[in-house]
Amino acid sequence: MKTNKLILLAIIAVLVSLFFFFDLKHYLTLEYFQAQREVIVQFYEGHFWQTIGIYFAIYVVVTGLSLPGATILTLAAGAIFGLVVGTIIVSFASTIGATLAFLLARYLFKDSVQQRFKQQLLPINRGIEKDGAFYLFALRLVPVFPFFVINLVMALMPIKTWTFFWVSQVGMLIGTIVYVNAGKEIGQLESLSGILSPTLLLSFALLGIFPFIAKKLVDYTKSQKIMRRYKKPEHFDRNLVIIGAGSGGLVSAYIAAAVKAKVTLIEKHKMGGDCLNTGCVPSKAILRSAKMLSYIKRAKEYGFKSASVEFDFADIMDRVHRVIKTIEPHDSIERYTKLGVECIQGEAIITSPYTVKVNDQELTTRNIIIASGGRPFVPPLPGLKEVGYHTSDTIWTLRTLPKRLAVLGGGPIGCELAQAFARFGSQVTQIQRASHILIREDIDVIDIVQTQFAKEGIQLLTNHKAVRVEKAEGEKRLICEYDGQEVVVPFDEILVAVGRAANTKGFGLEGLGIAISPRGTIEVDEYMRTNIPTISACGDVAGPYQFTHTAALQAWYASVNSLFGTFKKFKADYSVIPWTTFTDPEVARVGLNEQDAERQGIAYEVTKYGIDDLDRAIADQEAHGFIKVLTQPGKDKILGVTIVGHHAGDLIGEYIQAMKWGVGLNKILATIHIYPTLAESNKYAAGEWKKAHAPKSVLKWIERFHAWRRG
Repeated sequence: MKTNKLILLAIIAVLVSLFFFFDLKHYLTLEYFQAQREVIVQFYEGHFWQTIGIYFAIYVVVTGLSLPGATILTLAAGAIFGLVVGTIIVSFASTIGATLAFLLARYLFKDSVQQRFKQQLLPINRGIEKDGAFYLFALRLVPVFPFFVINLVMALMPIKTWTFFWVSQVGMLIGTIVYVNAGKEIGQLESLSGILSPTLLLSFALLGIFPFIAKKLVDYTKSQKIMRRYKKPEHFDRNLVIIGAGSGGLVSAYIAAAVKAKVTLIEKHKMGGDCLNTGCVPSKAILRSAKMLSYIKRAKEYGFKSASVEFDFADIMDRVHRVIKTIEPHDSIERYTKLGVECIQGEAIITSPYTVKVNDQELTTRNIIIASGGRPFVPPLPGLKEVGYHTSDTIWTLRTLPKRLAVLGGGPIGCELAQAFARFGSQVTQIQRASHILIREDIDVIDIVQTQFAKEGIQLLTNHKAVRVEKAEGEKRLICEYDGQEVVVPFDEILVAVGRAANTKGFGLEGLGIAISPRGTIEVDEYMRTNIPTISACGDVAGPYQFTHTAALQAWYASVNSLFGTFKKFKADYSVIPWTTFTDPEVARVGLNEQDAERQGIAYEVTKYGIDDLDRAIADQEAHGFIKVLTQPGKDKILGVTIVGHHAGDLIGEYIQAMKWGVGLNKILATIHIYPTLAESNKYAAGEWKKAHAPKSVLKWIERFHAWRRG
């Protein structure tokens, strides 16, 4: 804690100590005021403004320092000033005093508390940022909650000072009136408990619930304003209609059919969506072929004098499409029809909260799930359209290996495909606007990947801004800006991999008034519902994560809440979201890394285990990379894990499960791992943490004990 804060804390401690040392609380008791009432009233009649000023100052100091006595002072206001004047004085004095206490606590403790408990407070902070005024208002309406505690707790939360002030002013008003009014009869009160009858306490409790009821009513009114424009069918053909047969749509349909709901799945293009047809499946297929080629180039490392392979790039692409065809039945119309899902090929248009039009047929349904996915984002780069380009959607149509490939973008898709094409023999130039690729990862991770890319001949141009594309002197060129100068990148083909955009247009969202977030995705609540209660969304179109496994997770919430939300709703849980970038070496993540923790102000410890020390990795000639585990300081609770190395995407699974179910490093260390496997590295990483936290003082005594036993 800084010196200024320590001095202020010491001053407050001294003032509070003096209050109790000199027994000043005696002057803030019911008995004292009853005895002195007449004297104070007479003084007030002769010194109107002076009495108000002294009273106001005392009230502000007492509440500002969170001292006991605010209740007696409020009663005294009724006895001295009457109901109207007393209420006005107390209302402002109590609010100013509460705000002073709020500001003092915020200055002294907020930063340290938020930093120490950042992860635990994240959901609370989000709730306060969204509905803090409602929570505070509800607490202020119920005087059974000590107001000084509310002041201190709210000071630690991300609520604005002005919001705290005016909500406190309004929220405490009813309680203030009750107490000031009771103060008029202070001479007849025997104790403070006589003020609040059980009936009055119940009334306050009901008032405390009022803000939440009001919020629900506001939300309901907003949704009904939209719903009133549409006639609700007397009978529904279906329980659920799903638009889009990618990961989110397929899982939603599977769940609905499993619980015997009547469900229709509509897809305008191909079943399986991006993941099967243009994303995960083809990219992993081509990466595998490229990996085999890289092993052949490393033949000497495995004891072979030489090795070579002949290939035609068209055959590589044929294999990619064979893999797609092999997996295709998993996501096929035939399979889902057998599961009980009605599958329709066509373009869907949502015509109302209850109806979807497809192929000139109008379907009535109780609920709709939008799982329309996303598409590669193509920036408005001058000349790009005229010269021609590829995205992760179209790159699979290539039949000839490009001699020179420019890759625009340094995210996972760009990195994976840049390395694959380089291994096949393309001269790859990767252009990244940021200072490095994979910007979500830590520097030590990026260094390993960039070093490997350089080793494989990939030319990486960081801090380069793409300006335009042109065709000159018989060749295609990408013109970039770097340090104020133009840099020319010649290419035969260019892959644009700068991100993805949600598919939100063309199927009726605009006409219905469905809210779109600033990110361009459909705005959904914690239950995956849009601002129209019968319509939900999941997957890339909803965000914030654009992973196949996250789409499947959201699909569970969207489908279950759509079908059973009348009785029970489930909030989407994003507490443990993993992902892997399938470069070589792979980069796998779950939870926080160092840059995340530092940005969020979360205290952490780092444990690092080098996979170059692992027996199996050495035997496999894959002894590179590391496991980095972030834990709470002094504890084995896992905050996040990053793995760089061979099969990192498989190794991360143990940590995903550990974080999901609250398993710490001690239990991972105590778990048997088969020798020799790559999975042993997880145990050794836990062992590194244990060694760093060994009780050194205890070990010294144990050493003496063993020496004594030896005689």
